[in-house]
Amino acid sequence: MEKIGLEIIGLSYSQTQSGAYALVLGEKEGKRRLPIIIGGFEAQAIAIELEEMTPTRPLTHDLFKNFADVFNISIKQIVIYNLVEGVFYAKLVCLKEDKEVEIDTRTSDAVALAVRFKCPIFTYEFILSSAGITLDEEDSEYPDLKNEEEMTTPSIKKEEKKSKLADFTIKELNEKLEKAIDGENYELASQIRDEITKRSQSTN
Repeated sequence: MEKIGLEIIGLSYSQTQSGAYALVLGEKEGKRRLPIIIGGFEAQAIAIELEEMTPTRPLTHDLFKNFADVFNISIKQIVIYNLVEGVFYAKLVCLKEDKEVEIDTRTSDAVALAVRFKCPIFTYEFILSSAGITLDEEDSEYPDLKNEEEMTTPSIKKEEKKSKLADFTIKELNEKLEKAIDGENYELASQIRDEITKRSQSTN
């Protein structure tokens, strides 16, 4: 079967699952979107790499990347290869020297590794036909999201910030950013960084 290239379009709070996130993958040469519900840990792992944030200690996916680098293992691509009863199945296509090995994985972990190895993401037509939505439906808050095993799913589509970050000075925001990173609260750190960036752009 011919594979279809995907790219990360969005990460946002799930409107249908409390404590979960919606990962939205988009067809590279088309208008269809593939939304997947993932857990908070996996969403955080994807977001901090996309936003080029450095955790104080390696996260699980960073450890995997470091381990692979030490032993000269690379990930050639990830493939979302099946959808059974609402559960997405993915695999890592790994290379060591000239040997290619496929490893089964959850889709959320596969994407978290893809952004670290900077490798392409693929799926098949039957999956996009079954679970994909078209571009003009994208703002419907994805009412029919498919679930990943264990209920675990950027331009990044973000929820309105509930914290009043606008009330703090740049100095205070930088202090809060440092504390958030030290405390491994990367979701808050991402919001603070967005606020700092917004202010920097407005003064230019």
